[in-house]
Amino acid sequence: MRHTPHHSFLVAMICSAVGVGLAGAQQQVVDPDFKVTVERPAYKGNGPTVAIEEAHSNFHTASGQYKPFAELLTADGYRVVPSTQKFSTDTLKGISVLVVTNANARNLTDPAFTEAECDAVRDWVRAGGSLLLIADHAPFGASAANLAARFGVSMGKGWVFEPTSSGLTTQLTFSRDNGLLGVHPILRGRDSSEQIRTVRTFTGQSIGGPGDATVLLRLAATAREAPLTDDLDAEAKARSSGAAIGNRSTAVNGRAQGIAMIVERGRVAVLGEAAMFSAQVVTLPDGGRQVVFQAGMNAPGNDNRQLALNVLHWLSGLLN
Repeated sequence: MRHTPHHSFLVAMICSAVGVGLAGAQQQVVDPDFKVTVERPAYKGNGPTVAIEEAHSNFHTASGQYKPFAELLTADGYRVVPSTQKFSTDTLKGISVLVVTNANARNLTDPAFTEAECDAVRDWVRAGGSLLLIADHAPFGASAANLAARFGVSMGKGWVFEPTSSGLTTQLTFSRDNGLLGVHPILRGRDSSEQIRTVRTFTGQSIGGPGDATVLLRLAATAREAPLTDDLDAEAKARSSGAAIGNRSTAVNGRAQGIAMIVERGRVAVLGEAAMFSAQVVTLPDGGRQVVFQAGMNAPGNDNRQLALNVLHWLSGLLN
C-alpha cells in the first residue's frame, strides 16, 4: 500500500463515509511499537540468506517500509541482506530467497526490470532459487509485469476493491470463514499453532497465475478492479450517493492476491499487496482532525505476521 495526498477515497474506506476530501498530505511510517519476537525460530542463526532487493527504486526496502519484515525474518534465524545490484547470474549467487517488493519504474507503463534481468531471475529459480514477488496497486503492477510473466503470472495493474453497503473498501479480508483462503503448506504451517485463519490486505491489485499455481488468497466474487485512482474515487462516490456507477471498474473473475507454485527446482510466491507484510501507522487529514490507522502485521485481528513467516518457511524448504 502506498498512497498520495489526493486520494480522498482512502478516508472513505477507513471511515465508511465516501467523498471526504483530504486537506493535506498523509503520513505513513513504520510502527515503532511493533514487536518482532518469534517464539519458535525456524533457524538458530546462520539460516538461509534472504535478499530484499532495493536496486529498482523500490518503495519497500529492508531499512525502510519493510524494516518490520526484515527484522521478523532475522528473529526467525534468517540472514537478511539488501540486494543493491541489478539481477544477473553473478548477483544472484549465494541467495536462497529473493524478495522483490514494489519495484518502481516511475512510469505507469514501463517495466522496472530489463529483459535480461527477468531471464536471470527465471533461470535462477529454475535451478533451485526461491522468489517472493510482491507488486501492489498501480503503478507497481505494470513495473513488475515482465518479471511476473516469466512465471506465467499476470498483473491486474489497477486498484482492487469490494463494494459495501455504504460505498466500497480496499481493505480486504481472506479467512476460513469466508472461504477465500486456499489449501497449501503455507496456510497450514508446521503445526496447528501456525495455521492461517485470517489475512487482511490494504489496497492492492489482482493477480492471475498459471494452472499449476495454488491460490492462497482468492478474491471474492464481488471484488472489482479500477484502473486509475480517479476511477476508484468516482466509483466510491457513486456507490455512496446511489448515483449511476458507469463503467469505471471490471470484475476480477476469480483472480487472487496471493499464489504459490513450484517452478522446476525452485519455488515462487506472488502477492498483489505489500502492506500486509509491513507494520505501518498511517495518519490522514480529515477536515480539522486526523484519522490514524494501522496497516499490516500490526493491525488487529489478522494472522499476517504468521503468514509472512510461513511464506518464508515454504520458500526456504522448511515446509513441503
